Amino acid sequence: MMTPRFAGNGLPCLIGSLPLTDYVQATRLVWEHTPEIPLWVQLPKMPGESMTRQFAAGLPGLAEADGRAFVDSEGPDFEKSLLSFYEEALALQDAPEGLDRSRFAMVPAAAGGFFELISQAAKRTPPPLAVKGQIVGPVSFGTSLCDRHGKAIFYDPQLRDASVQLLALRARWQVRRLSALGRPVLLFIDDPALTGFGSSIYIGLSREDICQSLGAMIDAVHLEGGLAGVHICANADWTLVLDSAADVLSFDAYAFFDQFVIYREAIRRFVDRGGLIAWGLVPTLSPEDLQRETTDSLLAQWESKSAQVAELGIDRTRLLAQSLITPACGMGSLSVELAMKALQLTRELSNRIRKEPRA
Repeated sequence: MMTPRFAGNGLPCLIGSLPLTDYVQATRLVWEHTPEIPLWVQLPKMPGESMTRQFAAGLPGLAEADGRAFVDSEGPDFEKSLLSFYEEALALQDAPEGLDRSRFAMVPAAAGGFFELISQAAKRTPPPLAVKGQIVGPVSFGTSLCDRHGKAIFYDPQLRDASVQLLALRARWQVRRLSALGRPVLLFIDDPALTGFGSSIYIGLSREDICQSLGAMIDAVHLEGGLAGVHICANADWTLVLDSAADVLSFDAYAFFDQFVIYREAIRRFVDRGGLIAWGLVPTLSPEDLQRETTDSLLAQWESKSAQVAELGIDRTRLLAQSLITPACGMGSLSVELAMKALQLTRELSNRIRKEPRA
């Protein structure tokens, strides 16, 4: 068994979004509830912070019409812009110190929460144990962004490759900037579209294309010394993550645990190699569920579900050491009141889990 590069120890961590419009206020809430592993907040109520658009800047052919972003690969300047893109990307592979001056750097207008986290972190005493960032995954990005004819760019090998290059270098930029805080960096690749693999939702998605694209982003995070997580907030073929080089698997343990735990051998291999499980036990995708649940009821879920994973042959002490406690997904679509409850439940549940005597 490998020792994990970072011990989760049942600490609380968030997924990304909050239903606010003030970066200072949102970041202070992050510090209040998850000071050990703070993240930069995404505020989808702010212009330009949709999951895809937030990370799309710099992609060759990116255009907008009627409020919709798309890739115009038939424009007269596309080939020239594509060549320039690859020249810049290639140069940065060997000289990543130039990332901050490149098209792959994010700007405050697109990610105000990122820069606010860095600003507030510089004043925090004691410092956090780690810091967390997030980026859209290649499948979600490539299936939600289309060309001018409405075809998802993931199905175009050239556009898929360019988008993966864009996201991989943007991931490297994030890890590099966050690493300057002097703490371990977790970067979660948020890729809910992975749920479509093997279904009629995305006909033509191949395992090879998915694994290559996801693997390129994980490798990019590792190149900068970060830990790569993959977050999926619905059911999926979990071997896509468990058998990858990802360091963290983040999933909706509230709603989809039964579908997850059937991957017995893959889960055991993942934990044995030091992988962390981020348990999304606080429901955020159903307001009704969130209104109903309490710390006690969610603690009972943890006890039951962690026991089932332990039955796979995983020591419970080790399992806790390789676990994080999170909301099931981001909170950007919730009311402010329910988002505050989710923050509180995540903190309280983690506290209770870490104080409970282990069997």
